[in-house]
Amino acid sequence: MDTPIGPFTAITAEDGVVLASGWTGAVDDLLVVISPSLRPAEVRPRTELGAVTKAIRSYHAGELDAAAEVPVRQRGGEFMEHAWTTLRTVPAGKPVTYADYATLAGRPQAVRAAASACARNAAALFVPCHRVLRTGGGIGGFRWGVEAKRWLLDHEDLG
Repeated sequence: MDTPIGPFTAITAEDGVVLASGWTGAVDDLLVVISPSLRPAEVRPRTELGAVTKAIRSYHAGELDAAAEVPVRQRGGEFMEHAWTTLRTVPAGKPVTYADYATLAGRPQAVRAAASACARNAAALFVPCHRVLRTGGGIGGFRWGVEAKRWLLDHEDLG
């Protein structure tokens, strides 16, 4: 679907749980980031995904917590999965640094592992990795582009 940042695509499992999502019009951009154990054998294009579609539209329209309750399924190591769950607790408009994020995830010395969790997050928006900044406030990287990350942070700051 179209958003103010550009096209947004989500891949869901049969049960409606988000497996991958991001600001792209290319499904292949998302398939490669889904854990092989979760990757669907077949993807059928749909323009309506129920609660997922509603959350994407609502978030971009200003309901900043709209994606928070949509279920997500990702696979990684124990820390990675815990870090993704923790990331969903970072409120809109209150970004944290990678060091803060590592502390929130219970491993203050694991700043690189926290950064890796952001980099490997397949479910952008639903697991809001855009809310993590470099120490000192630098924006850092983002799979969907620094301009998209800046838009998201500004959108949430105004909300």
